[in-house]
Amino acid sequence: MTDEIRRNMALFPIGIVMKLTDLTARQIRYYEQHELIIPARTGGNQRLYSFNDVERLLEIKDLIEKGVNIAGIKQVLLPVSKDSEEATVLNEQSEVKRRELTDTQLHRMLKQQLLGGGKRGQVSLIQGELSRFFKK
Repeated sequence: MTDEIRRNMALFPIGIVMKLTDLTARQIRYYEQHELIIPARTGGNQRLYSFNDVERLLEIKDLIEKGVNIAGIKQVLLPVSKDSEEATVLNEQSEVKRRELTDTQLHRMLKQQLLGGGKRGQVSLIQGELSRFFKK
């Protein structure tokens, strides 16, 4: 499985994303309403977020803390379309894989993403924000 597919795989329910980002469910839904993120949906309409979604939410949070409004954030972080390569995917293969993952495996994948660096070799915000969950 390639790194890009892994980063776009729908894994996290909104409760986990809230813990990882320190955002409320209302804030996360607000950013979704403004098309800054587009999580995948299960058959039961539950939102599932990918590593890319979590990273993007942390970028949004950082910009908000710096005083940037939603219009400014939309200019900095172009809205995500459902067909873009950064869109969270939920297909049959990724759904089966998600169900097979134990909490330990998911924890290991998250740690690997943190230690492996961000997209295209950049250091990502997610590394700093989520590193508090791991003891070295």
